[in-house]
Amino acid sequence: MTSLLAALSRTVGSAFAAEGLSETFGQVQVSDRPDLAQFQCNGALAAAKYLNGRPADGGPAGAKTNPRAIAEKVAARLKADPVFAQVDIAGPGFINLSLSDAALNGHVQALAEDPRLGAPQTGLDADGAGRIAVIDFGGPNIAKPMHVGHLRSSIIGDCLQRLYRANGWRVVSDVHMGDWGLQMGQLISQIEIEGIAPVYFDPGHEGPYPDESPVSMDDLEVLYPRASAACKADPERLEAARRATVDLQAGRPGYRALWKHFVRVTEVGLTREFASLGVKFDLWNGESSVDAAIPPMLDDLKKRGLAEMSEGALVVPVAEESDKRPLPPLILVKSEGGVLYGTTDLATIIERVREFDPQQILYVVDHRQHGHFEQVFRAAIKAGYQGRAELEHVGYGTMNGADGKPFKTRAGGVMKLHDLIGMATGEAARRLAEQGIGADYSDAERAEIARKVGIATIKFADLSHQRTTDYIFDLERFSTFEGKTGPYLQYAAVRIQSILRKAADLGAKPGTPAIHSPEERRLILQLLGVGDVMTAAEAGRAPHILCEYAFELAQNFSRFYGAHHILSEPDEGLRAARLGLCALVLAVMTRTLDLLGIEVPERM
Repeated sequence: MTSLLAALSRTVGSAFAAEGLSETFGQVQVSDRPDLAQFQCNGALAAAKYLNGRPADGGPAGAKTNPRAIAEKVAARLKADPVFAQVDIAGPGFINLSLSDAALNGHVQALAEDPRLGAPQTGLDADGAGRIAVIDFGGPNIAKPMHVGHLRSSIIGDCLQRLYRANGWRVVSDVHMGDWGLQMGQLISQIEIEGIAPVYFDPGHEGPYPDESPVSMDDLEVLYPRASAACKADPERLEAARRATVDLQAGRPGYRALWKHFVRVTEVGLTREFASLGVKFDLWNGESSVDAAIPPMLDDLKKRGLAEMSEGALVVPVAEESDKRPLPPLILVKSEGGVLYGTTDLATIIERVREFDPQQILYVVDHRQHGHFEQVFRAAIKAGYQGRAELEHVGYGTMNGADGKPFKTRAGGVMKLHDLIGMATGEAARRLAEQGIGADYSDAERAEIARKVGIATIKFADLSHQRTTDYIFDLERFSTFEGKTGPYLQYAAVRIQSILRKAADLGAKPGTPAIHSPEERRLILQLLGVGDVMTAAEAGRAPHILCEYAFELAQNFSRFYGAHHILSEPDEGLRAARLGLCALVLAVMTRTLDLLGIEVPERM
């Protein structure tokens, strides 16, 4: 289905073309002054600027084209089109447009009948072929529990994969775990020092190694901080960790066996946490998955003269003359022989291009890593490894506490994601009880509703803020059933579900939505903008645009609901039209919330 703005832009563009101007000047947008008009086109100003910048073509010397004169000619053509109820000119040449109710009714009927519910098809090429996007997000570390620092990447990335799929893209999502760096060497060397599992360090042991892990996740949570602190305090201890990292990456059997235990033990908790958030991945790869691709990549870079030795390390220079600040080279192999994140990230680009040939590869990672990705992307482009893919770092700000610093426990430690989810679920249960919601439900149903409301609290609090900004997480404020919150939107959707259930019990069926009042007109206009909202959210990698849309939709429905009879409407045709509008609002709202990863309970 073509979006309303796209259809209007074609119509206005044709009017510009009839005046000998480019159709591109006919771009229509939602009006900045909804009190004056529904839509506006500012193309006459741009057209005049274009004409006035051209060399003289026979006109009077120094003559200037007036944008208002252009707007008047275009407006005259548009006034002849019955789809417009109003065509006015404001200021120096702004064209204000409002559609007839009949035209809006036709568009909303098409939306209600569209199986894609107005979703754009940005994922299709001009020839109709599907486009491919690889989205790298989540990024938990092996041997560490997930904490609140993983939250934003996980839910922003998940929202983007849902949005891209809804817009027709083929998406490959990859959790890309940190499982191959120095922390692995720190843990392995710590286990050796503490004598926990000597068989893995016995050079005479030829295997096999035990199937059961010698350490649990609880053990790893103690061992890693201990190892990290020791390496910071003692250079010799750090050197031992580095040697263990190099040996692991070189394939030492005992170290590889121990590392596999780390991975399996950690994935139990990761699976639980991601499942709690409703986040799924197509690939559960880590840095280690490209280990075999690294040697041939290094050989290729050296043979082509793209990699060079610098202070004992193998690097790829990526600085450019136009740089306004120094950009260090990308280090591929350290002086002691170990590889770094940049090495595995570069090899991962090669593998992703080889396997999927994507048009886009998005990295949803903290904005503080921007310098790293700039190095990696430049190295990939320099070597020609990116194929046709656009490489993009989708950075984001931090989730902070009331003190403006990264969110922590009351004791000042890093909060585990599992604990945050538990806090939000508990607060949701308290709020539901406070509102008297679900008092007569079973314990299991109340618990399930509290879970959904708790997750909605967390997700909407995060996604409703502009991605690139920091924000303060206030559980009490974000868990209310009033204002711009996830629970408020869930409750709004549940109320519509209740209306439609009661209608069904009465034998009343939804009909075709149609405009009979200003409130219905406003609601229908917003519904018709859903495709443009999804397009804008994708283009800006901006989930907050979806949040704003869902909130405004809920508010406009509330105004409509407060101003009209629905179930008690005596006119059968009018009642059916209003029920049809309720059903369409519910469908669009539910789909928008699903794009945000928010579930709507059956009842509340």
